[in-house]
Amino acid sequence: MTILDGKKTSADLKLEIAESVKQLKLQGKKTPHLAAILVGNDGASMTYVGAKVKACELVGFNSTLIDLPEETTEDRLLQEIESLNNNDDVDGFIIQLPLPKHIDEQKVLMAVNPDKDVDGFHPTNVGKMTLDLPTFLPATPFGIMELLERYNVETSGKHVVVIGRSHIVGRPMSILMSQKRKAGNATVTVAHSRTKNLKELTLQADIIVAALGIAEFLTGDMVKQDAVIIDVGITRVEDASKKRGYRLAGDVHFESVSKKASFITPVPGGVGPMTIAMLLKNTLLACKNKG
Repeated sequence: MTILDGKKTSADLKLEIAESVKQLKLQGKKTPHLAAILVGNDGASMTYVGAKVKACELVGFNSTLIDLPEETTEDRLLQEIESLNNNDDVDGFIIQLPLPKHIDEQKVLMAVNPDKDVDGFHPTNVGKMTLDLPTFLPATPFGIMELLERYNVETSGKHVVVIGRSHIVGRPMSILMSQKRKAGNATVTVAHSRTKNLKELTLQADIIVAALGIAEFLTGDMVKQDAVIIDVGITRVEDASKKRGYRLAGDVHFESVSKKASFITPVPGGVGPMTIAMLLKNTLLACKNKG
């Protein structure tokens, strides 16, 4: 059983990106600049944004954090987005989700200039991805594809079961895995909360992508021998034995599933670190696209 180590792979990627930034600077070209908008004080969101800013520093990017209070109006947020759209120094920016309830998430994401949408959520970029045109891929699926490629996981002709149909992970993952690409050419089944015969499907799967947000949902009796397991979930589970009072669990019951898997991503340290690395890769691409 091989661990798909997102921590190590993302560190390798950051070194490669840092080298590219160094070359850009030596050529007298622009330093990539990533901005992030954070609305409110959701603990997990603050942690994620902090990690993104730190990663920017590490690879030599410029970064800007726009920190807005919880009660920020939708109009005010749209003004901030417009300002970033028009700021030539900013190559790409992200709006940290989830947003407070009174703000229309879809309206906000639609307002982002597709050329600066390094999260890959804008319909223009989703459409391009679907048509297999060059574009920004959503960071988490992009990170998973990168892991599969770098570990030479065979995907061609394999049966992939994606559990979860979110626009952020499940849906794009199903599209990318079926395309003609190195980590692709697979036959894909998308399963979700209404799927009747889920265990029957997962037992047939050569590769399982678990992205449904339920802690330790996928258990050893649901996977066949030598399956490849990608665990996208991360949930805080109460655990009195831990100093923090909780532990982090994925959507996969690691102990039972890892005994059967040929490759598996751990939680934490699997898909999570890759997401930030791919966000940086998209920002570098956005900067280079501007010439």
